[in-house]
Amino acid sequence: MPVDAAEALAAEPRVREIAWDHKDVQLYHLGIGAGRPATGPRELRYTLESRLHVLPSFATVAGGGVPGVIGALSVPGVDVDLAHVLHGGQRLRLHRPAVPVRGRANASSRVVAVYDKGSAAVLVLRTEVADADGPLWTDEAEVFVRGEGGWGGERGPSGRPSPPPAEPADHVVERAVREDQALLYRLSGDWNPLHADPEFAARAGFERPVLHGLCTYGAALKAVVDTLLDGDVTRVREYRTRFAGVVYPGETLRVRMWRRPVADGAGAGETDETEETPETEETPETEETPETGETSEVRVAVSAVERGDAPVLADTVVRYG
Repeated sequence: MPVDAAEALAAEPRVREIAWDHKDVQLYHLGIGAGRPATGPRELRYTLESRLHVLPSFATVAGGGVPGVIGALSVPGVDVDLAHVLHGGQRLRLHRPAVPVRGRANASSRVVAVYDKGSAAVLVLRTEVADADGPLWTDEAEVFVRGEGGWGGERGPSGRPSPPPAEPADHVVERAVREDQALLYRLSGDWNPLHADPEFAARAGFERPVLHGLCTYGAALKAVVDTLLDGDVTRVREYRTRFAGVVYPGETLRVRMWRRPVADGAGAGETDETEETPETEETPETEETPETGETSEVRVAVSAVERGDAPVLADTVVRYG
């Protein structure tokens, strides 16, 4: 079968050296919509090298290599059509207060879970990144492969997104997506033709090319950091989401935020209202996350305004100090 769970899980980690500098960071920030207005002091923190801070979601493209959703398809035991692949979710855990503006590190990636959803297979690719001083971050990409389930394997956690909180959001902001946003974002390394080629997008079942899920992921985190953390990227500890729908370039994102307290020792999203992200016994322990005093989290829901607030990101949690 195209997905051999046993072979994928038994494969050795793929280790590669990655490097980045301020130019990669600036390109990523522009790719997720930073720099509007171009001379705004708050935006210059994302675009001007002399003031540059790194939005933690840059970790998903650092080094410019194959993104996790594609990397999961290049492991032994996985041979599927890219047009049948969807990015199901993403989780990032930081092991230091900030991602450096420039760096060189080793990234070790392996499939840590394979689930049989009947009509689809789900693969979880974990990447652990460390430099000479120790761990930097860990991220996980959850990849859905349509039409590749049904072999009788473990179903895993429910993939159904939870509804947003019933009460009114504490903060609501809107962010316009440029018509050429996907073309700009793909320069950070995700060359999937789904985001640029109309014919490929049609074969995958979309009316036109869609925005990268990780572009929306970065734009949502920027909205939270700018709105709740006064632009202080060093306060972000963890960030995770499920991709609930697509965004078409030219649409408007509505980002709703609900503040939540966090019990001591709890990980991102581990509240009564939020279903936990699937874990394996190899998941890094919470105490590895940098802590600086009291920790809080915000629940986030992102929707596409022009399509009746169609859900885009669900079960989204940002944990911060």
